[in-house]
Amino acid sequence: MTQPGLTPAGDPESPVFIRQVLDVVESIPRGMVLTYGDIAEFLEDGGPRQVGAVMSRHGAAVPWWRVVNASGTLPPHLRGEAARHYEDEGTSYDKSRERVNLGTARWDGQ
Repeated sequence: MTQPGLTPAGDPESPVFIRQVLDVVESIPRGMVLTYGDIAEFLEDGGPRQVGAVMSRHGAAVPWWRVVNASGTLPPHLRGEAARHYEDEGTSYDKSRERVNLGTARWDGQ
């Protein structure tokens, strides 16, 4: 249980958690991606859903197309715009399946 006035860890409404997620996204190099779960694991906080909630509400100002789900896709309404970014950045992307090749495009944090 959280004390009144304190925000629980991984809370997608917490300004600290929001900033942490957005900072990780901003650090992903061109042509590379992370999954929502990768970001939560890196932060050792929250989970894929919490990271997804942050990206949905606050991710417009960062390279949001560099964060995909565990299968390498984004929601259908974002795929067209993301594909343009992937092509521009040289991201390994399968146009026919509308998914990033995580085997080659997943960033290892180095």
